This record gives sequence, structure tokens and C-alpha cells, in this order.
Amino acid sequence: MPEEMPADFDFLVRYWYGEVTKNEINTYENTVVKDLIVNGTATADITLTEDEMRSIYERMRDIRIMGKLELVPLKQSCAVVPYEEDSWRITVNGFTRNESWSGENCELTEDAEQLRELRTFIAEIVAGKEEYQALPEAEGGYE
Repeated sequence: MPEEMPADFDFLVRYWYGEVTKNEINTYENTVVKDLIVNGTATADITLTEDEMRSIYERMRDIRIMGKLELVPLKQSCAVVPYEEDSWRITVNGFTRNESWSGENCELTEDAEQLRELRTFIAEIVAGKEEYQALPEAEGGYE
């Protein structure tokens, strides 16, 4: 990844528990989808600032997100339900990369953990936005 954030930098991250694909942060379309659990989903138009995008880009550079990532653990000793899972699409300098990881097998690789931390960082930025805070609260939970 170039040191300077290119003009075409965008990403989409979908994250969920088990097979419920409901949360999404999409800078291609400047939208966020929030999982309301028993009440479906809610969508908001949210545009991240240039500084927020630059901060996210720098974190992606630090973890070498466009390089070879090890996302499947070698040891798959158990299975949990529900489990976390992320799916990413990232565009930088005309190249788009798709990656995903799953916590179904109880362990995360170091690369998967870094992606989870990155997603948490991005979700915290989004959660601070007025448009996100105006969305309904989630009701219920996943077992």
C-alpha cells in the first residue's frame, strides 16, 4: 500500500455472529447497516471524514492488509456457536481485495485478530456518528 492514501481507497466490512450477516460499514456507498437482532436491520447514510479514512488507511497499512494474510488457524480443535465472522472488501490503487475470517474453530490467527481489532476501531468511529446514534436500539440477543 502506498504511504499516501490514494483517492480510490474504500472498504466494506460485514460482520456477524454465526450465520447472521447483518452489520455492515460500506464506504463505497457511504452507508452503515445496523443489526437490530429481533427487529431486523436499520440503515443510515454515513460518510467518514478524510481524517477518519486516513486513520483507517494507516492502520490497514500497519497490518499489511493487502499482503498475504493467514486467516485460517492451523489448529481447529473445537467449534463454537455462535461465532464471530468478518468479510472484507478493500480497494487501493485500482486493486480490490476480498478477505474473510471466522471464529468458529475457537482460535484466531494473529492476522484475523488484527482484522477484528481493525473492525472494532472502525465500528467505534461509526458509533460516534450522529446518524448512527439516531438508529433504533437493538433488541434481543444471539445464543
